[in-house]
Amino acid sequence: MHDPNYDDEITGRAYDARLMKRLLKYGLPYKSYLIGGVLLLLVVSGLELVGPLLTKKAVDVYIPAGDMRGLLQILVLYVLILAGMFIGRFLQIYLTNWVGQRIMFDIRSQLFDKLAQLSISFFDRNPVGRIMTRISSDVEVLNQMFTQGIVAIFGDIFLLVGIIVVMLILNWKLALVTFSVLPVLFWITFWFKIKVRDAFRQMRKRLAAVNAYLQENIIGMRVVQLFRRERINLKRFGDLNQSLLESNLRTIFYFAVFFPGVELISAIAIALILWTGGGMILHQTLSLGSLIAFILYAERFYRPVRDLAEKYNILQSAMASSERLFKLLEEEPEVKDSASPRRLASELNTIEFQNVSFAYSGGEWVLRNVSFRVEPGQTVAIVGYTGAGKSTLINLLSRFYDVQEGRILLDGEDIRNIRQCDLRQKLGVVQQDVFIFARSVEENIRLGSEISSERAVEASKAVSADHFIEKLPDRYDTKLEERGATLSSGERQLLAFARALAHDPPILILDEATSAVDTETEQLIQRGIARLLEGRTAIVIAHRLSTIQRADRIIVLHDGEVRESGTHQQLLRKRGLYYRLYQLQYENSSLVRRV
Repeated sequence: MHDPNYDDEITGRAYDARLMKRLLKYGLPYKSYLIGGVLLLLVVSGLELVGPLLTKKAVDVYIPAGDMRGLLQILVLYVLILAGMFIGRFLQIYLTNWVGQRIMFDIRSQLFDKLAQLSISFFDRNPVGRIMTRISSDVEVLNQMFTQGIVAIFGDIFLLVGIIVVMLILNWKLALVTFSVLPVLFWITFWFKIKVRDAFRQMRKRLAAVNAYLQENIIGMRVVQLFRRERINLKRFGDLNQSLLESNLRTIFYFAVFFPGVELISAIAIALILWTGGGMILHQTLSLGSLIAFILYAERFYRPVRDLAEKYNILQSAMASSERLFKLLEEEPEVKDSASPRRLASELNTIEFQNVSFAYSGGEWVLRNVSFRVEPGQTVAIVGYTGAGKSTLINLLSRFYDVQEGRILLDGEDIRNIRQCDLRQKLGVVQQDVFIFARSVEENIRLGSEISSERAVEASKAVSADHFIEKLPDRYDTKLEERGATLSSGERQLLAFARALAHDPPILILDEATSAVDTETEQLIQRGIARLLEGRTAIVIAHRLSTIQRADRIIVLHDGEVRESGTHQQLLRKRGLYYRLYQLQYENSSLVRRV
């Protein structure tokens, strides 16, 4: 779904004082290093002005006089200046890049913290590839601004001003001849600025599209291969990649025109200097050393002009990237903690849905006026056809979303008045689609909590997960692949059982948790669950009605409404929706047995 707040197209002004002020705040903790970098750059730029003057003195004074000692002094001084420039440039580059990396670290940490706080609805709207572009490409652009942009601009401007002053002092007439090509230079720089800005705009937009499509295909690679979409998806990716290539080539074209253009203008300026200066030398109004110094200064003069144009592109890219990043940082979670959160008065773990109605993103109602109560220590099962709203109940109870109408109570307290971390600490949720981290088996069970290794092993045995864990190369220390690629669906769900039970939650929620487990394993799990559910409040969502026959109560959802409620036997006697569901599954099971 498209979110206008996260449009990848670069818009707005090339320079925004408000955004720059906010960006510079990230440099405040390192201002002493930044100031040091600027001072070093000024020193290096100052030393760069001395070289042509030394050359002038050598040509005009020491060479005509045949003074070898004077020439040697000039040479030694020149070497010292070069050494100073090397040391100064090294320290400046190291300092500014160190600061840039620290700022990138701070921004990435802030972005990760923000993403962890955002509601699930945000991730429903925004593709992961686009978010990754923000965190990687846009943060890198800001790094370039701090390392190659802001600090380097001071050095370029100082060098330009210094060269202009020295040239005017040496010979103002020849200086004006040198500056006569500036209008052409300014025109080509302005043209370059406009063209490259448009090219960067398209490049950033198409890069985000490539990243989003690439991420989607990597995650869905099993589906791609199962449905033989490799060539179709390759063609689509080829189109996106071609668009990105064209944008990059367009950018390269403008750079290829601009830099040789500046060099050509510089060569024309030097030719004018030679022509005019040569005439002055013939009329003895200019020394040869001054002419050589002018040529050297002219070569140095056009380099910072060219660099400033490149810094402008870095700056305008940084403005666009910072605007997108700040929009992400300013994003407010839709589900917020109460300003005055309340503590639960009791630990009974009673759950109650009161006239709950809910719709995703303003669409059709998924739940309509749903009401039921789960007593302490009671196991309530939720069944119904696909799309009835079963999993939505769990999302609402976990406060991934807030209800539009009605309320959900925990021990008589509206869950919107309870801090989300406190609420979720009481819940142990096992989902149908289990997410496995690229960590060891034990780490996937503990998830960074203070659970002991003994408790992790105990929970694994309780749900029979130890049967496959003991067969792994390093048992509980075995590092799993990303998303548990080397485990079967059933093994991933068993691991999720162990994860939930190891945390010893007072409320246990099973969302289609046995759908991918074979019958033999399911029987082992049911025995383990029956023992561990003692004293816990539990909500079980299941397709397999055979797994919930011992539930204290079964609620039948249909089209987002509670249609039936009762025990397994009571519902069968009603011969309603539950009876039809049970009959369908029984017939399917019989058919399977006959086959």
